[in-house]
Amino acid sequence: MKKEAELTNLDKIYWPDDEITKGELLDYYRQIAPYILPYLKNRPLSLKRNPNGIRDNGFFHKDAGDIAPKWVKKVAIHSESTDKMVHYLVCNDVESLLFIANLGCIEMNPWNSTVNKLDRPDYIVMDIDPSDKNTFDQVVDVALVIKEIMDETGMTGYCKTSGSSGLHVYIPFNKKHSYQESRDFANILASMVNDKLPEITTLERSLSKRKKDQIYVDFMQNAEGQTLASAYSVRPKPGATVSAPLDWSEVKHGLSPKDFTIKNMIKRVEERGDLFKGVLDKGINMEKVLIKLEALHAS
Repeated sequence: MKKEAELTNLDKIYWPDDEITKGELLDYYRQIAPYILPYLKNRPLSLKRNPNGIRDNGFFHKDAGDIAPKWVKKVAIHSESTDKMVHYLVCNDVESLLFIANLGCIEMNPWNSTVNKLDRPDYIVMDIDPSDKNTFDQVVDVALVIKEIMDETGMTGYCKTSGSSGLHVYIPFNKKHSYQESRDFANILASMVNDKLPEITTLERSLSKRKKDQIYVDFMQNAEGQTLASAYSVRPKPGATVSAPLDWSEVKHGLSPKDFTIKNMIKRVEERGDLFKGVLDKGINMEKVLIKLEALHAS
């Protein structure tokens, strides 16, 4: 079966202030495909579509099976909220990536698990989500506390910019545990971060109950069906920023998510390689880490 995505409206301006077109977005995804596809492969995608560019609020489109060519992989998953089957798209090749981007999907939002083990995530995610009143240096401080806890307990984790205002820290699980176990583990880790930085962090999910100058350490992203922008995904933000994997040496004061865009990310990966590839490697031994976390908490 011939795979070829029909690309349309390439001259449409997606980023008016930066004069970046839809065609440039598609060209970025064509070039970054070898790096982003490992983090999309066999994962259901929640489609966030901005067909009129970043000034359009856009919309979510989960059940997209009816609009996709036959050669784009799809997976049907039962939704408890609607009691219906949702036909998610799965992006396993560059043609599918371009088809999805051509729908106006500026960003790529994969599940934490793959279709062969939907209930077993490959990693846990610590989503460091600041308020408008926090500085990015404070976001960095939270990430470094997570790194400190990981170092003290023998965990390996990987950090990336969200492409917006926060940072994401991923810890490999390699399908060893359920979503419930991963969320419980992330909750423990988030609580320890909050204990170390009580003035600037919170675990309160409700915006109305949160202080206006606190960073939300979001462990609830570790639930089936929750998604975050993939590594190397573009975001519908000014400057065409990209969710950029980082070396931990780069996670320091002065770091800015605005430094990573579709204009420089290709050169960065050509020079630095894929700094995120360890996310899909052997997962941590959660039982051993929990013992160390308990000892660390008690000390």
